[in-house]
Amino acid sequence: MNYFDSKDLERFAEVGTFRKELMDKFFDYYGTVTGEDGALSKREKSLIALAVAHALKCPYCIDAYTTTCLENGSNPDQMTEAIHVAAAMAAGITLVHGTQMLGHLERAGAA
Repeated sequence: MNYFDSKDLERFAEVGTFRKELMDKFFDYYGTVTGEDGALSKREKSLIALAVAHALKCPYCIDAYTTTCLENGSNPDQMTEAIHVAAAMAAGITLVHGTQMLGHLERAGAA
């Protein structure tokens, strides 16, 4: 069974069916943060969102932000580099936690 159906993205607002006011607040916040130029441009924000979508493995967001990046003027090289930044960060975050293991090994006399 495949749980990802790209058509579900079109239904996202329906998540607010039972508590519409909460979904409205989310969409207001989300739109302000991602949809407006601020200290970061919409193009920069969309590249960050694309990288985060890959890091958190959200196929809906990957689809949406691939399109948004192109609409906001990003090119494939920039988009690819953004996801490599996310991948490098994820690898570094995993590896730096190796210091936990090293400390444990040292305390156990194994290092």
